[in-house]
Amino acid sequence: MLWAAPLLFRFLVEENGQDLVEYALVAGCIGLAAIASLKILTNGISNVFSGVGSTLTSAT
Repeated sequence: MLWAAPLLFRFLVEENGQDLVEYALVAGCIGLAAIASLKILTNGISNVFSGVGSTLTSAT
């Protein structure tokens, strides 16, 4: 059990891989923001395409 204390201390102090975790968190936040914005903008985008479609149909 004496080996556990130095191992735990080294694990808590070690900074290797910290950058990778930070980049993964940033990428995850960007992904969540993109999904949230798409859910919000879905109706607006649908209305625009419906308007374009009806304009094209009435023009022909």
